[in-house]
Amino acid sequence: MVETETGPGQTDSYTPDVDDGIVGEGPESDEEMPLADHIEEMIRRVAIVLGVSGIVTMLLYPGADLVNTAFGFELISSTEVIDFLWNKHIPGAPGIEARRPRVYGPLELLLTELKVAALGGLIIGLPVFVYETYLFMRPGLFPQERRYYLAAVPTSVVLAFIGISFAHFAVLPAIFAYFTSYTTGTAVVAFGLRETFNLILILMGYNAIIFQIPLFILLAIMMNLVTRRWLLDRRLIFWGTFLGLAFLISPDPTGMAPIIIGVTMIALFELTLLVLGWVRPDSPHSG
Repeated sequence: MVETETGPGQTDSYTPDVDDGIVGEGPESDEEMPLADHIEEMIRRVAIVLGVSGIVTMLLYPGADLVNTAFGFELISSTEVIDFLWNKHIPGAPGIEARRPRVYGPLELLLTELKVAALGGLIIGLPVFVYETYLFMRPGLFPQERRYYLAAVPTSVVLAFIGISFAHFAVLPAIFAYFTSYTTGTAVVAFGLRETFNLILILMGYNAIIFQIPLFILLAIMMNLVTRRWLLDRRLIFWGTFLGLAFLISPDPTGMAPIIIGVTMIALFELTLLVLGWVRPDSPHSG
């Protein structure tokens, strides 16, 4: 209980909030809202993200095929993307009949085309997610923090493409080269379309997401939510979390993909903190 003088001979008392003197006052646009209103707005913004991703997915498949058939255009279809990725990542696929995709169900090709289109929806959905998060938090952000968040929207797209490129040029070639080499002389690998493309698309989408790690760290530090020192002191916790997520989500039963993904997440975390140590020394704020 704190007493304050409100006039001659008069005092008033109040109980200070737990964050008094720690986070300071919020921006003028910040206002109290009932919890139900916050939840309603959050659900609405999540629905927008899912809606945009779904629309992009449907435009890519079957939208592109329908436009090509109706108007004679030559838009890239999901089937062409499947053929390109297959020939790129399966060693010897263009010339070796045994390396062509095997379809074991009537809907495998259709569902695989839909999954390829969904990857495009994920890429577009990531910056939309960042922007909708910004709109949700905007009333409680200071002008400088708003600029950081808006700059994160195009950055999210760039990082997503970098992550997919990393999977395309580094992760997937290493994994499929391992698949085909360790069975040489003992068995013939028959690559099923569904299982193989599940691995390709999940790893591409996973890399698009984990390459957002530097962006989230930068936002958290620039908005004074945490400091570089706070993250460094808890690095082993983050390492364990990254490895746990890598082995939990990765569809590769050999264990090679989870190791690559886990090491990539740790490397992104450490490189981001290393660069921040050069360009942004820790402030007195302790997160």
